Amino acid sequence: MEKTLIVITGPTAVGKTALCLDIAKHFDIPIINADSRQIFRELKIGTARPTEEQMQEVKHYFVGILGLEDYYSASLFEQQVLELLDQQFQTHDYALMAGGSMMYIDAVCDGIDDIPTIDDATRDLMKKRLAEEGLEKLCEELKILDPDYYDIVDRQNPRRVVHALEICTMTGKPYTSFRKREKRERPFRIIKIGLNRPREELYERINRRVDQMMAEGLLDEVQSLYPRRSLNALNTVGYKELFDYIDGRWPLEEAIERIKGNTRRYARKQLTWYKKDEQIRWFHPDDKETIINYISQK
Repeated sequence: MEKTLIVITGPTAVGKTALCLDIAKHFDIPIINADSRQIFRELKIGTARPTEEQMQEVKHYFVGILGLEDYYSASLFEQQVLELLDQQFQTHDYALMAGGSMMYIDAVCDGIDDIPTIDDATRDLMKKRLAEEGLEKLCEELKILDPDYYDIVDRQNPRRVVHALEICTMTGKPYTSFRKREKRERPFRIIKIGLNRPREELYERINRRVDQMMAEGLLDEVQSLYPRRSLNALNTVGYKELFDYIDGRWPLEEAIERIKGNTRRYARKQLTWYKKDEQIRWFHPDDKETIINYISQK
């Protein structure tokens, strides 16, 4: 039998975790987590990380393995997952990767451009410049060094702008010169399964999950991380709105509503990204038996 990577994806709060546990148990395989925030050990409640009980039921990879200051990227994820799949396919016909981080999933399935790793000196310099000069000034510099990327980048996203400038500064070449977008062949089959729900149903789940996170102690988690709020990993829905509440920018009730609204917006962004991928076969998360049959018959 040809080795097969099962990819389960879908918008935030759609119900990936419960379904993936069932699929992992059915095929007796672990879960490779493709969530760029659940990989950080300090981000537990606000990322809806699998519980200790769930991780005891099924082995999970790439959950809570890094500290917030640790450098990580989609390119590193691609490399490490491919190494893990090499090992896993020696004893199993199937592997399971699940999550909502679109770039991480694309990196494993299609490959990612060979962009240089940023050295510590350049990263520290750009972090200092962002704090002292501000995002607008860095955008002006990016327009000069790489006008093509300036035209397409989200100029409100400091992470994207800074990363492009790090590459330009370190290599002396435009960031776009490294973005070839060449799809790489993999030595295994890939079955992509997308999960979705009717919009109102999905939004209600998002709202309920935010309320549950607050009840579980999200505010305490955010307060403990407040001294490190400038870190890239904390520029994340659920954390940044509560940082602003702590700063007195708005009341707690408004911060909670903003988390819900921004999470719904992120879910729409995810679905827009997924629509570009014609290989995804869509299911309702409750259709467990249909999904397992689909995987088995492919």
